[in-house]
Amino acid sequence: MTDNYALIVQDNLKQLYDNLPEELAENLPGEKDGEKFVFDAFGEKCLIEPEGITLGDKEHSSVFGILISLYTLNARPDLCVVEPLKAFKEFPDSMPYVGAFTTHTEQLLIPHVNKIKESIPIITETLKGEKSPDGTGGDFSFVIYPLPKIALCYIFYEADDDFPASVTCLYSNNARLFLPVDGLADVGEYCSKTILKLINR
Repeated sequence: MTDNYALIVQDNLKQLYDNLPEELAENLPGEKDGEKFVFDAFGEKCLIEPEGITLGDKEHSSVFGILISLYTLNARPDLCVVEPLKAFKEFPDSMPYVGAFTTHTEQLLIPHVNKIKESIPIITETLKGEKSPDGTGGDFSFVIYPLPKIALCYIFYEADDDFPASVTCLYSNNARLFLPVDGLADVGEYCSKTILKLINR
């Protein structure tokens, strides 16, 4: 990998390993094997080592490497606090990214609402899913974990005679502790792309 994204990943890894936190495995959380760390990310086994980041057994966009390396750099002992769920636009400094988030995270899934409903078991199994909090609303919904301490709640409304289908994506309340806001936007986008891959297997 020699693209600019890959260079960012290498810079992030150098920053991480130059001052490797003693509690990194606990903070991710993940398993430590020497200088290697293993945890689940975007529904696949993720391996972090000084030389690079491996996600599953297939080639992935370097954006995944950036998101995972940023998540690792921001690892901290705080637990994921899911409720109250938070809209992306509620995070400070999110305004420049709101339009792209709406297009690439929420609207991207609208044509596939029916197929997503049929595929809930595989989506939630792969992405460490769970039931949405009581009162979430929508015709159906679920919570998934693209990264161990960042939860996304997808809320779906099916089309009817009066309204078209729609999709809303909300974040765990303290997601901003674990990634910068532009990284959170990308997590939403790439989580939605992961969902599309799962329903089209």
